[in-house]
Amino acid sequence: MEEIKKGDVVGRKSYNKDVFFKVIEIYFGLSNQKYCKLKGIHYRLLADSPLEDLVRVESSELAQHMREHAIKSSEHMNRIFARRERDRELVLGRAVQHGHNNKVSNGNGVNGFDIPGTVLHIDGDSDYLDLCLTSYRQLNIPADGYNIEEGQQSKMVPDLLKKHQPDLLVITGHDGFVKGENDFSDINNYYSSKFFVETVKAARQYEKSRDDLVIFAGACQSHYEAILKAGANFASSPQRVMIHAYDPVFVVEKIAYTSIYDPISIKEIITGTITGYNGIGGMETRGKYRFGMPKSPY
Repeated sequence: MEEIKKGDVVGRKSYNKDVFFKVIEIYFGLSNQKYCKLKGIHYRLLADSPLEDLVRVESSELAQHMREHAIKSSEHMNRIFARRERDRELVLGRAVQHGHNNKVSNGNGVNGFDIPGTVLHIDGDSDYLDLCLTSYRQLNIPADGYNIEEGQQSKMVPDLLKKHQPDLLVITGHDGFVKGENDFSDINNYYSSKFFVETVKAARQYEKSRDDLVIFAGACQSHYEAILKAGANFASSPQRVMIHAYDPVFVVEKIAYTSIYDPISIKEIITGTITGYNGIGGMETRGKYRFGMPKSPY
């Protein structure tokens, strides 16, 4: 069989191929043994593995895997649009009830417009960033995105916040608990958690209020407690599990489309993600959505 090379999609034999990875680097470790640095295809996970523990994923198996994830993502999107329509009716009813349009006794016929919260998304992975930006467009969320290596994000975030002045900030990329370590409280035992903490702190120097700037930060297995303590509203990963590439999008979508009048149920935000409570957590946060009316014909 042809030897595994950089760019191949692989699974780990010792983990029964539970996650599909792309090989991003091949290097020699102890005793001149070959190792591979891996990044998850659908999960924001970094890992190192002996080359001998890896098996290449066949194209047919990968195609089936991609189809399954596309179906799951589509179902999630449909649920979001259905929920958003229900929420919009409530906001519309409240606008009419408060006398913003005295000619209308109910929501029928009111020609309004949506002003969702805006997003600045900083991602250590260019592939995931492209996927997330596509999702933001599909979900009608105004978003600007930048591919910045995790270790450089804290240096760049202040200027980007000044430039875009977003309502919501996503700080993500790849992370993971270093194999062979056992102290989950030590932030030095994670690939990128300390970088996420530094970036959240830098963002809070720009805007201290958790209501004015809502922050999601973290990736797979990240040091959840340290990231929240640094100033994030939401973070990963309470149980040090893997999170899906789209989880940050689904967190901020709920906030971007919940009315500024309404605090958001933490349960609603977390259950709206793919990973759920094991991977995502946070604190009470107010919405960023505003309803406007009437809509101009021009």
